Amino acid sequence: MFYVLKPHRWKLSLLLIAANLGLLLHLACGELKSVSEWVWLDIIGEGGSALLALLWLGLVLKSRPTGRVTNYLALGLGCIFFSWWIDSLDEFIRLPDSITWDHWLESGPMPVGMVLLTLGIYHWHREQLAISAQMEKRERLFREHRLFDKLTPLGGADYLKRQLADSLEQSQGQQQPLSLVALDLDNFAAINQAYGHAEGDAVLQALSHLLLLNLRRQDLLCRLAGDRFVVLLPNTGERQAQGLALELQQAVRGLAHKTRQHGERLQLSASIAVVMALKESPQDLLKRLNIALARAKQRLAKSA
Repeated sequence: MFYVLKPHRWKLSLLLIAANLGLLLHLACGELKSVSEWVWLDIIGEGGSALLALLWLGLVLKSRPTGRVTNYLALGLGCIFFSWWIDSLDEFIRLPDSITWDHWLESGPMPVGMVLLTLGIYHWHREQLAISAQMEKRERLFREHRLFDKLTPLGGADYLKRQLADSLEQSQGQQQPLSLVALDLDNFAAINQAYGHAEGDAVLQALSHLLLLNLRRQDLLCRLAGDRFVVLLPNTGERQAQGLALELQQAVRGLAHKTRQHGERLQLSASIAVVMALKESPQDLLKRLNIALARAKQRLAKSA
């Protein structure tokens, strides 16, 4: 449990410090109430609400990675907990009537926390929609298992050709642009030679997942052959496709893949090529894409 919450320790530390400062401030400025003055219904309601907010916070931090959405959720629940915590202190500590800052501490964090929590839930909802879309796309691919790549969760060359034919027809009918991006790992054969084909397969699997996470919902990623991947980009012009291709290239360069045997980080890079579809057959379009990729790899070889 501690290991899971370790990346979030600064959030929990700040909340603990704030809660204790609120308690010390009340003790310094007020006096303890006798047990006969306690209102148990308020104690259970306000204290129980504070404990539930703290429990929700722990569950969120335990089940989610670090990131913007988690920060929204954690800060929102932290503010709500702090507001209920300060409110429950009034049941045990009596403050002078001249003091007004306690009302600000009780009421101020609550609307801030609700806004942050709402933002977090909204972005969390969008995350789940994106994951569901990827699962739906993957499920459709599994239905056509004969056209499915055996190593990666992607369609193979035959599946790409079928989808490309449909997309070309749709693109011409709707007069919308259609672009393709080819991505080919540089020096992939050296990885197989140095670490074995099993490690090479692991690299391809990691790369396929990385590329999927960096694509849009409407995009289709396929493994054309070996270490060569093709992305079909509907309703996308050449300039926008080039921007997406550069993002994929940078993602590959930043992939922190480590070998299974020695734990060495492999420094990966990829060559990319982009073409926009014209009035041509799927075979001619793929041929033009392969030629563009071959030229990109030649330029890389000359510059090395």
